[in-house]
Amino acid sequence: MAKIKEVVLVDAVRSPIGKSGVKGMKKNGQLCQASAQELLASTMRGLLDRVKEKAPNFDEREIEDVIVGCLSQIGEQGSNIGRFASLLAGIPNEVSACTVNQYCNAGLKAVNFATRALKVGDGDIILCSGVELMSHYGMGSDVYVAMQADYPVRMTSRIEEIQMNVPQGLCAEMISEADGHTREQLDRFGMLSMQKAVLAERNGLFSDHIIPFEYTWEGEKRVVVKDEVLRSKAVEDPEGFMQDIGGLKPPFKEGGMVTAGNSSQIVDGAAAVLLMTAEKAEKLGLEPLCKITGCASAGGDPVPMLLAPIPAVKKALKRAGKTMDDMDIIEPNEAFASPCLAFADEFGYDYDDPRVNPTGGAIALGHPIGASGIVYLGEMAHHLKRTKGRAGIQMMCGGGGIGIATVVEAV
Repeated sequence: MAKIKEVVLVDAVRSPIGKSGVKGMKKNGQLCQASAQELLASTMRGLLDRVKEKAPNFDEREIEDVIVGCLSQIGEQGSNIGRFASLLAGIPNEVSACTVNQYCNAGLKAVNFATRALKVGDGDIILCSGVELMSHYGMGSDVYVAMQADYPVRMTSRIEEIQMNVPQGLCAEMISEADGHTREQLDRFGMLSMQKAVLAERNGLFSDHIIPFEYTWEGEKRVVVKDEVLRSKAVEDPEGFMQDIGGLKPPFKEGGMVTAGNSSQIVDGAAAVLLMTAEKAEKLGLEPLCKITGCASAGGDPVPMLLAPIPAVKKALKRAGKTMDDMDIIEPNEAFASPCLAFADEFGYDYDDPRVNPTGGAIALGHPIGASGIVYLGEMAHHLKRTKGRAGIQMMCGGGGIGIATVVEAV
């Protein structure tokens, strides 16, 4: 029987994040005219070049697979964007590539797939990445294309209810109503996320692993080097910021609590991480950011759909032999503040615990669906290394009532 191998994450990068927007709109996001394929390829190439600088003997032909998370696999994000981007990035032809979709879980699912393969000896190196140009394709675009063409799309009554009548924002409203959250709590969680991200950017905690992206927009070369989604007012005038978001109207329910101020931003972005067996990393002389010790997925009720990370976290912690008390970083994906507060209630920590998303989350930086799992895994890995932490956990909810979790530990 093959020996189970230790899996490490040797580096993590991401693109700058851009606001969603399309040509002709009053406000154009900085990446909205980019190609998802080129954005992903640029991010992959940036990661591999960084690794080569540290390990000149690193041979890209030894990469077993490229696994890419992407939700809306249509247009330039279709036809296995993992393979097209891999070739655009100059990764050797003999390296395989695939694209996976598990709603918002897609990027982290790519990492968990890769971890399991490396553990059992199916290769020594796997590149995981994720991308979403939400300016081009909104959530559900792939299904709606078929529905508009009157193709026979089949759903269970529960799934149809979600697709047609119960958007995720309304599910977030249901959770807060059931758990007794207040609008002030949700907004405060959103402000804390923005404050942490703004301070992280000001302290240079993002710039050391953002890969600048160069592309041509309407005949002009554009170089994008930093995120455009952060709001400094959260740090400079917290009271005013709270007043601003407190005045936002809830779009999902009259008299509701879920607003743009306590929900994730719709954005464009890509991210990538390189996983190796510990032996391979040591052979190449690479110092990993962390090791991956627990992975899990779970399903839950499709309505309210956002609570499935709870059983996934319990399984991942058990597999890692850890408890939530062992975690120095707790990374719930901030699709909405509402489930993040529910996770805090479930696992016995405060929603404003400093361990929670210490460099900000999707309310501040955005949620580029297929890339998010890798964006925030990378942020967690860098922060764990930077602060000499012991362990961290990432948890993500996904459409249709699915959840995923991954535990990382210091090397």
